Amino acid sequence: MSDMLSEGDKAPAFTLPTDEGGKIRLSDLKGQNVVLYFYPKDMTPGCTTEAIDFSALMPKFQKANTAVIGVSKDSIERHGKFREKHDLKVTLASDEDGTMLEKYGVWALKKLYGREFMGIVRATYLIDAKGKIARVWPKVKVKGHAEEVLEAAKALAKAGA
Repeated sequence: MSDMLSEGDKAPAFTLPTDEGGKIRLSDLKGQNVVLYFYPKDMTPGCTTEAIDFSALMPKFQKANTAVIGVSKDSIERHGKFREKHDLKVTLASDEDGTMLEKYGVWALKKLYGREFMGIVRATYLIDAKGKIARVWPKVKVKGHAEEVLEAAKALAKAGA
């Protein structure tokens, strides 16, 4: 397990398939800010709330020149069902082999009901237009999180303007 990245670090490059049938690359997003939010599993209560919250704020993220990408190990097929069921507006990317999760330090040992297992830590990174990590939320509590990230994205967009 690698450690999480810190503010000021260069964001590791990635290329992942999305539920919309294409691929998303960090390099394609140069010139805009990027929210990468990592979440454990499609269709679970916390992950659903988080995806809906980010989706509701998409017009405001777009105004702040910010792309929003949700990443989990779920398949693109499952992501597609998740999007359809909840009318999601965020890009959902699939990292089934966990390579990107490792690079971003969010694949970690977790505990649930006394059991230990490897899983995705709910964490968010805000990456600036030059590909540097501007802000890190290491252990996300879902309630109010999307709004907090939006405020940081707006401030970043202002600073970069």
